[in-house]
Amino acid sequence: MSIRIGKISYWHVHAWDYTKQAQEHDDTDIVAVWDEDPVRGKKAAEKLQVPFYDHLDDMLAQKDIDAVIVDAPTNRHREVMVAAAKAGKHIFTEKVVAPTLAETNEIVSETEKQGVKLTVSLPRLNDGYTLAVQDVLNQGLLGKVTYVKVRLAHGGALAGWLPDHFYSLEQCGGGALIDLGCHPMYLTRLFLGEEITGVSANFGYITGKEVEDNAVATLQTASGAIGVVEAGFANSHSPFTIEIHGTEGTLLFGTPEEKLLLKTNLAKDETPAWTEIPVFDSRESAFHQWVGHIQNDTTADDNIAMAVELTKLMEAANRSVAEGKVIKLEELQA
Repeated sequence: MSIRIGKISYWHVHAWDYTKQAQEHDDTDIVAVWDEDPVRGKKAAEKLQVPFYDHLDDMLAQKDIDAVIVDAPTNRHREVMVAAAKAGKHIFTEKVVAPTLAETNEIVSETEKQGVKLTVSLPRLNDGYTLAVQDVLNQGLLGKVTYVKVRLAHGGALAGWLPDHFYSLEQCGGGALIDLGCHPMYLTRLFLGEEITGVSANFGYITGKEVEDNAVATLQTASGAIGVVEAGFANSHSPFTIEIHGTEGTLLFGTPEEKLLLKTNLAKDETPAWTEIPVFDSRESAFHQWVGHIQNDTTADDNIAMAVELTKLMEAANRSVAEGKVIKLEELQA
């Protein structure tokens, strides 16, 4: 039986990517559209040949709609997802879940209360290089991890291909860090393998936008290991890079080729040398995992935990810039 999906907004740049995933999946169909911008929404609905709803509540009231995909402005996530959960609709959403930890916890709590399946798009958790990195870390080949840096940047603010609303502080809750920087943020947290105690961040405004187009966040841990998250909208040829150092070795990816390189004191050879590690096959996408949770009545516990942590770290980074100090995570209002 096909899962019938209502599309909540085409605000996000990846909205049509998720629409395509739903169209290509054998068990899902897009059957309705609502958008806070009626002109954009009606255009999308016409293209998809499905009804457009002027009011979100009217779409959510349809008993033959099982689920929703959320690509609304970040500042409206709490509003639309709480409403969807109360209407009994399963939810797949673009990151971040919400701008603040308090809002995110409200959304997660409502989905749990209503028994609907929530999954957040954190795509790089499923990529082959991430799985290969985790395998190396699980083998202990780096010893104790002491430093992790992940960078992701592009030239969208230079080339002008990002939509203007991606520079709205009100709608987005930030710029390069909360958008593109989500990926290096959750990967850095994953690779550190321990709780973050504090966050310090710095933003730059190269192109003079309302939001930052150049950003770095430093993550503190109790053990002394450090995480560094870098993101930008003003770089022409910045490769996606992962750098992990430990007491016994170093792991590199994307410097600049998409190769995973390991050098460790724990290798079988007496003299350590750089060795290329095979990248794993990627596992199924977050969207496919969401469909599986709906069909099998399971929950995306790890995905949701990481998504909540991501919001917490983003809120701390934004507060660090605003207040000019390190933000201890225990200070955040849950």
